[in-house]
Amino acid sequence: MHFLDCRGKSCPLPVLETKKLIEEKGLLNVTVAVDNEVSRENVRRFLESRGYRTSVEGQEGGFSIIASKEGGQGPSTLPEVKLTTAFIDGETLGRGDDRLGAILMKAFILTLKELKPLPWRIIFINGGVKLASVGSEMLPYLQELENLGVEILSCGTCLDFYGLKEKMKAGRISNMFEIVTSLTASSNVLKP
Repeated sequence: MHFLDCRGKSCPLPVLETKKLIEEKGLLNVTVAVDNEVSRENVRRFLESRGYRTSVEGQEGGFSIIASKEGGQGPSTLPEVKLTTAFIDGETLGRGDDRLGAILMKAFILTLKELKPLPWRIIFINGGVKLASVGSEMLPYLQELENLGVEILSCGTCLDFYGLKEKMKAGRISNMFEIVTSLTASSNVLKP
């Protein structure tokens, strides 16, 4: 069992270092140590997307993600179909008056529900993470999209920056590695 210590490293380094290690060494068994819940979930999801079975143990100063898999390639998290992703980096749409921008953003999010097929993911970064957090009038619409199967991802670094990690109410916390790979896998990226 190979051990990788990623304690003290912030997003997306634990995922990137785990990816590099398993790809370079072709490891079937690895334990990754992290010191926060976001890194724990990001590393766990990444390993599972690569076909590893995982378990998590609490340890002094953090968590250990224990991963193993049988030989061969694991499944990918990226479906091989045409995917549409909405990439939202602010609370408003367009430049100019913020009140108008907020009206346009609401119309954009409401219109996403009408797409056939529905978007695969909606990714929020920077000020966009505020739309998926407590106090946002967009929450009911985002939660409805989530209930319809659309994945809602918010940048963990951005949530930390704005002090919103505990106030996020739609979707889940993500990391830059997952965001970049999602955009790369998408056939269409909608950026309002």
